[in-house]
Amino acid sequence: MNFKEYPDREMLSIAVANRIAGDLKNHLLRHDQAALAVAGGTTPGPIFDDLCAAELDWENVCVMATDERWVPADSERSNARLIRNRLLTNRAAVAQFLPFYVEGEEPDNAVVSLSEQVKSQCNLAVVLLGMGEDMHTASLFPGVAGLAEALSADAGALAVMRPDSQPEARITLTAPILDSAMAKHLVIFGDAKREALDRAVSLPPEEAPIQAVLSECQVHWAP
Repeated sequence: MNFKEYPDREMLSIAVANRIAGDLKNHLLRHDQAALAVAGGTTPGPIFDDLCAAELDWENVCVMATDERWVPADSERSNARLIRNRLLTNRAAVAQFLPFYVEGEEPDNAVVSLSEQVKSQCNLAVVLLGMGEDMHTASLFPGVAGLAEALSADAGALAVMRPDSQPEARITLTAPILDSAMAKHLVIFGDAKREALDRAVSLPPEEAPIQAVLSECQVHWAP
């Protein structure tokens, strides 16, 4: 883990967008395509606003969420909606997008075909992660049923999670898929999350799922 501190969130957003763009460019120098997985929620929006204007071969980039709530794509809780509105615009409008919500399907049925689509992208080139104060990342929540399977080395590409703290089921990339990314970036804000990260370092992934992806991860923090 490499920790970098920024004086404010605006500078962090600009710097992280530049880093991700550089990672994607370098990957595309050696590969025909690049897969990019990004967190949802409130944290990455400003990063998306900068990243979408980056000059790179976006038509050869496939974007997906690290996880998705099982809600329609027009829901305010949809990560796909955030990604479409703030990342897949400007130059990035030509990128491919792999949504995880399937209209009219149940998540346990949809996860099989979605997993095949994720695996068809090969390893992720870049992943942009977030973390909660409970040390969860993506939808890998401490104590949730199925967490051990989603953390295991032989896990499938995707898992269905139903955390008690959340109102709907979620589909998430599993720990080995997230950890396989060539470049991993974790963005956290505020003292509470920095303290949570400090705790996570000494805990097993079952208690602190973020621990499963911290190896060689670039952590970006701002107050």
